Amino acid sequence: MAALSIAAVIVSTLVPGQAATAAPPVKDRTYFATADGAAVGECEAKHACSIERAQELVREEARKGRDVTVQLADGVHRISEPLVFGPQDGGQDGGTVRWTAMPGARPVISGATEISGWSMHDEEAGIYVADTPPGVDSRQLYVNGIIAPRASLRLANSDVTPTPTGLTINNPQLGYLGGLPDQGRIEFESLGDFSDRYSPVESIDGSTITMAQPAWDNNTWGWDTVQHSFLAAPTWFLENSLAFLDEVGEWYLDPSAGKLYYKPGDGVDPDELDVELPRLESLVSIGGTYDEPVTGLVFDGLEFTGTSWLGPSTHGYANQQNGAFVKDDYDYRPADAFTSCSRGCEMFERARGDTWYQEPAAVQISAAHDISVTNNLFTNLGQTALGIGNDANAHLSGVGLGASGIDVVGNIFTEVGGHGIAVGGVLPDAHHPSDPRMTNRDIRIENNTINRVAVEYKDNSGILSTYATNVQIVHNEVANVAYDGIDTGYGWGANDAGGSAEYDRRGYYRWNPRYTTPTTLRDNLVAGNLVHHTKARFADGGNLYNLAASPGTVVERNFVFNVSGVGLYLDEGTRYTTYRHNVLQGTNPWIFTNAYSDGNNTSDNLVQENWYNSGGAQIPNAEQRNNRLIGNVSVSGTNWPQAARDVMCDAGVAPQYRTALNANLFGLAQCPVQAPVGGSYGTTSSANQTYFGQQGAAFGIAAAGADVWGAGGQRDDQYAAVYRAGSFSAGSSVSVRVDTVNDTHAWAKSGVMVRNEIARPGSSAGYAIAAVTPRNGVAFQWDANGDGYLDSSAQASVDIHRPVWVKLDRVGDRVSASWSYDGVNYRRIGSPVTLPGAAAVQDGGVFTTSHDASTAATNVFSGFHLAGPAGSAPR
Repeated sequence: MAALSIAAVIVSTLVPGQAATAAPPVKDRTYFATADGAAVGECEAKHACSIERAQELVREEARKGRDVTVQLADGVHRISEPLVFGPQDGGQDGGTVRWTAMPGARPVISGATEISGWSMHDEEAGIYVADTPPGVDSRQLYVNGIIAPRASLRLANSDVTPTPTGLTINNPQLGYLGGLPDQGRIEFESLGDFSDRYSPVESIDGSTITMAQPAWDNNTWGWDTVQHSFLAAPTWFLENSLAFLDEVGEWYLDPSAGKLYYKPGDGVDPDELDVELPRLESLVSIGGTYDEPVTGLVFDGLEFTGTSWLGPSTHGYANQQNGAFVKDDYDYRPADAFTSCSRGCEMFERARGDTWYQEPAAVQISAAHDISVTNNLFTNLGQTALGIGNDANAHLSGVGLGASGIDVVGNIFTEVGGHGIAVGGVLPDAHHPSDPRMTNRDIRIENNTINRVAVEYKDNSGILSTYATNVQIVHNEVANVAYDGIDTGYGWGANDAGGSAEYDRRGYYRWNPRYTTPTTLRDNLVAGNLVHHTKARFADGGNLYNLAASPGTVVERNFVFNVSGVGLYLDEGTRYTTYRHNVLQGTNPWIFTNAYSDGNNTSDNLVQENWYNSGGAQIPNAEQRNNRLIGNVSVSGTNWPQAARDVMCDAGVAPQYRTALNANLFGLAQCPVQAPVGGSYGTTSSANQTYFGQQGAAFGIAAAGADVWGAGGQRDDQYAAVYRAGSFSAGSSVSVRVDTVNDTHAWAKSGVMVRNEIARPGSSAGYAIAAVTPRNGVAFQWDANGDGYLDSSAQASVDIHRPVWVKLDRVGDRVSASWSYDGVNYRRIGSPVTLPGAAAVQDGGVFTTSHDASTAATNVFSGFHLAGPAGSAPR
């Protein structure tokens, strides 16, 4: 690999407890595998072999009932086809087979090819080209550990009009589309109220875009459709044409010619980047049969990376909800469905019962028990990262469901196209198994970090558990997700005992069974989780969400903050659940029970002793439905009682699993972790409630400051900073990765600062910042008159629901600002400026202000770097 991925840096440098641990003592045999190991041999320590060869030897030993360990060495183990683990690959007669890292190593299992040998394709446009393996197609490209965006064109809703066969072009400036080559590779994406839809183009002729079928038909019936979204103005794109490649970081792949096109940042040599093109659609399949399941397997301390799910390129992605989609050619779809079924119809309800599909995962587990997935990194994956007991159509083995005794503990999921973790299926055998061994049960999801997932399929939640029994989702952190945080249940109550009057009205039961027995959804626990920066893209849905009856299920002691929309969402059919002792900060409403319909059975739920500080409760027909709200407490501002603070402080992953991706790395809600700043750094604060912390290469700063801004009569300069005096001069730069912005004000700021003396707020000249804000993108602000207050600004629109790098550079007496998703390919914010009164040598540092003098949260930074004549080596 040309460069170490950012995610790998986080894991390896910040959390020793998360690094691979030495394999425990085993009774019998240990094998060794290296990235360049031979396909023959005995896999001894001095003569290690390949993963594939080690797997052959494990099968021979495991059948003897022995414990077997395979230790993988550092490096990238590139596999040419998925690793398949059947019954013969697991522990036999009570034995265990462990696949783990050598002590101190962090081996990578990759389905990608590294791309190099770049040459200039279009110098004026700054586009490079490189050769790729002929015929290899991909929907993803990974650059320095970040999912790079495909070349795209944002459409205004007035630019095109959806029709039964495609789109009519209204904007004459788009007339060039008809002359584009490779039109069949272009796709249309529509982001609605809760759905993210992809439709391949068939051809473009003049003002007519004809879409490929049946993908277009499937995206124009049902709910939240392309042409009749619940949103008045859905977001539309055309994607995947070389003609659309015009932004830094974008790419386009021509598989027939074996060419990859990429636009790096100014001055960046793409041969210095780690560019990974995925070749595989999945990495690991763990699956047996119900007669002979896989047992006794452990995967510990590994990295799984480098996949792309290609299904949407052919059948589109006609999303229905949370990773489930339709793709078939339905002969019963009405001829006028474009109009008559644009917001549901009986024939769509007919399809709902047994013809939906699930998104396949990169690592799949089904028909298996006693499987442990611990301390691994799942990153740069083009779909759901880890799928457990999904429907058969989502598994390479062809056998779905049947997962039990599965432990998923201490893993990190980041830069993932779909869900972090998806448990359970949606088809009849998931909710009413024809064989009891199909039941998904006894699954533990604990101490995992799910941060920046659902990047490609934005309708996916961070963690999804559909039909399953005794799933424990405890002490995880879910953040930076376009849709919901943690979702449980499925089916809208239609499959519950006795059925649903709402779905009777829709005609569902004319085509699907009305069950008289309960589903497998029951006795689940969602507890102690930290959920924040979710619901970034969609209005519908909730941050903690449930569908359908789930007797015995408890949702308790979770902390939800910095989110959009509903905190606790009890959707259609939710019954017999208990929500208690949760803390809901800034949610609106804090609870919603979808009981508007006379017959959707959202009833018999207990919501007790939760704390909330905003938004009302929407609980229609509460008494009629026996939805009881007892002892819930409205809190003013952040004056949380001690019991609520205890929940806040305890939420999320345990300390030994925290990295810079975790909002609580340095503590939250007045529970700071004692981690003093050391080395040659100075600290200063002109704000209230200031906190500083350092763990390895990460910093935490909180500052309840009114603002840093002096124009328009405002004279505020309240912030806290970690800085190095005399570190910034001509030829210098200061940069940092803003990992989490936890302050809630739209104009709170966290980033880098330069000025003559950072410890002299309100007076020191030569002042400029580059900062990430919660709602206003990245801001470059500077002092244009030298009075020691910021008064001028330029902004860039960015996706702030992810880590963002910011940087200030000084060339001569001029300072410029830029931002980046990967720390290499930067984009300029505004134009360079001269700072009046700037000294020849200034201070450079990292700062934060909450834009609220009464409250602040701890914001997390990593990769703080001062470079140049007055700077230093990376810190």
